[in-house]
Amino acid sequence: MSDKKRIFGLIGYPVKHSLSPVMHNAGFKALGIDAEYKLFEVTPERLEEFLLGKGVFKDTEGNEIPAQDVEGFNVTIPHKVKAKQILEKVNKTQKELLESTPQELNANKYGAVNTVRRRNGNIEYCNTDGKGFWMSLWNDLGFDLSNKTVIVFGCGGAGQTIGSALSVYKNNHVSRLYMYDPNTKAVDMVKSHFDYLVNYENRDKERMYKDIIKRIEFVDKKDIPSVIKDCDLLVNASSLGMKEDDPSVVDKQNLRENLFVYDIIYHRETQLIKDAKEAGCKHADGRGMLLYQGIAAFELWMDATDKKHVDPMKKALYEALDKGK
Repeated sequence: MSDKKRIFGLIGYPVKHSLSPVMHNAGFKALGIDAEYKLFEVTPERLEEFLLGKGVFKDTEGNEIPAQDVEGFNVTIPHKVKAKQILEKVNKTQKELLESTPQELNANKYGAVNTVRRRNGNIEYCNTDGKGFWMSLWNDLGFDLSNKTVIVFGCGGAGQTIGSALSVYKNNHVSRLYMYDPNTKAVDMVKSHFDYLVNYENRDKERMYKDIIKRIEFVDKKDIPSVIKDCDLLVNASSLGMKEDDPSVVDKQNLRENLFVYDIIYHRETQLIKDAKEAGCKHADGRGMLLYQGIAAFELWMDATDKKHVDPMKKALYEALDKGK
């Protein structure tokens, strides 16, 4: 076996402020694995080159590393959708990882890729974001999706992933999903994604996809107050709240004590979370989603099953998040 340090990482543009290295490097240390997680700022023009393991790239510390030496990596903004399109083309002759892994990692269900590994000459890929979201719902909120009604604010990439996670799992999906975004182009993008799922090439195996459209409704702003009254969970999957002076995605008067609230923003306390606290709502921010998607990726790369890495990864990430506030 080679004594060479194993390299993993994150590609995006930009990525300099990511806390993923803190989390993953804590996992490697816990398992005694000689590996390091690095950050790579990859421009859209060089994305395909990196994915296919061609060329040499600098990490954010200035080290030059051949792309082929990066054994596994995460994909973030703005590359998730484009990465899926590129990898689908090069993988036509092989069974993709998404066809042999659990349904919650299937990249087709989300329309995007966030995790890649190079193994036995193949480039395998999947998406752990959806799994990270519903694991956080359960572990951080104690929320069970079955037969629940949910409203999601935001139809960007995060909204599409969360909407899919809420609606497409065979035995654990909501009975009703409302989605809202003032950007009609974003709404059209998510609609196109769900239309794709309904017409998925493996639809004979996944007949439940035909029922997706019946469970989803895209609502107008004027309808939000009446819709929320019937909801069990409200999710902010938009960027509103990223800035300190951002308002909440919904008027505080629409919140009530028995409504669960989840905000994917994790680096600061948003106005939505402040309002949820005042209203007595059970609430959570997005740190759990960040943690559990990372754990799922780590376990895929390492084939780790004993869970010794979980607590160290959580401790390292949460300490870094709290330190940054």
